[in-house]
Amino acid sequence: MTPTEKAQSLGITFTEQAPGYLNMCIKTGNQLMTSGHVSDTKGVLGTGLTVDEGYKAARECAVKILRSVHQAHGTLNGLRVLKVLGCVYSAPSFTDQHLVINGASDLFHEIFGKTTDGYHARSALGFAALPTGAAVEVEAIFEIKS
Repeated sequence: MTPTEKAQSLGITFTEQAPGYLNMCIKTGNQLMTSGHVSDTKGVLGTGLTVDEGYKAARECAVKILRSVHQAHGTLNGLRVLKVLGCVYSAPSFTDQHLVINGASDLFHEIFGKTTDGYHARSALGFAALPTGAAVEVEAIFEIKS
């Protein structure tokens, strides 16, 4: 099953997106770089939101990223996930950002392969606030293999 087929089998749809204020995914050379994609889930991890809720919010971000990448490139096929940056709206004592961002990484692993094209470098950081009060923001860099 191709990455596009795998995403569709998971219920991810790819509809035309209207251009916005920022370019959500831009091609440079053989790379696709995404803007930060925020979760619809709002709130602070460690104060009101659980790790499981944060995990689901990070997965939401990854779905949005895949839609933007598909919009820019026309497919998910022939791509390799290089780098993921996950930002988590965190209470001062919250230290499980890495477990939250696993929500995005796990989806990329599921679609592109955990030990192949989905195996990526990653940073998971805590922030005092994120735009619109989003619980999570994620950005990614993909390599166009062919």
